Amino acid sequence: MARDTEHHDREHLETDRHETGHHDTGHRQGHGHGHRQGTDVDWIEMGHRLEIQAELFAPVYQRAMAWLAQEVTEPGLIVDAGSGPGVVSCLFAEAFPGARVVAVDSAEPLLGRAADRAARLGFADRFDTLAGELPGVLGELEYPADLLWASRSLHHLGDQRSALAAFAGRLAPGGTLALLEGGLPSRFLPRDIGIGRPGLQARLDALEAEWFARMRADLPGSVAEVEDWAALLTATGLRHARSRSFLLDLPAPASDRARSYVADTLSRLRDGFGEALDPEDRATLDRLLDPSDAASVHRRPDVFLLGAYTVHTAVRPL
Repeated sequence: MARDTEHHDREHLETDRHETGHHDTGHRQGHGHGHRQGTDVDWIEMGHRLEIQAELFAPVYQRAMAWLAQEVTEPGLIVDAGSGPGVVSCLFAEAFPGARVVAVDSAEPLLGRAADRAARLGFADRFDTLAGELPGVLGELEYPADLLWASRSLHHLGDQRSALAAFAGRLAPGGTLALLEGGLPSRFLPRDIGIGRPGLQARLDALEAEWFARMRADLPGSVAEVEDWAALLTATGLRHARSRSFLLDLPAPASDRARSYVADTLSRLRDGFGEALDPEDRATLDRLLDPSDAASVHRRPDVFLLGAYTVHTAVRPL
């Protein structure tokens, strides 16, 4: 699991840009989560990339946490299910200073980065990690959670309904389950960028949607499910289902960090889709990624970052 915005997705970081319902990562935060560890993954490089992306998307998580704080009163235990390198876990520790936070992920190297971050920020005395695959590993929690956060980890589990029931079963009475799933595809560039055919990002979104459907269908135990999150949460026995979306709005001209994120995302799309791309779109991506080209995302003045991320919550009855 790698996940939030971060919880992002590692799997997408290795192939394209995910996250979202399956676009972007912030939350590649993260994002990728619950994935089995591949022996060829460079966790040092992957963890660094996930941290940078999650930090860029921090305003989204902070606004979501401010909203959650209105519903969750002084939680004793917060569980970040699919924590990756712990950027969002540490934001929870900062936002809820009275809570203990447990970062849960299948990749122990990423959990090591999470523990190191918590120590640097002064949260070590109330920060723990738990390694294992979702949802089963949640059974190893010593106490039920007052707030269980799962950012784009659920859609990497074949039977989402069953996984939601397992998540709900680890809540304390009155505890809140919060899912970051869905939202809208991110946008980086105007519809007409002056090179190639207008509407490049919309065509990339269509390819990603097809990829995401194949990814879901190929998961072990995959079950087709209408993604009515309020209905799915209610079906687990939870109550008071609510949803709210949060914008990441980093206008042009983009910062160096935002430009780096855009370039990394487009590069992964270019490499991941390869020959599935229209030749003209492939040539356009090559120009957008060429730092020596004035039309590239490294140099053009109209690069921005805009995305919408939706959080769904429900509460276990007392």
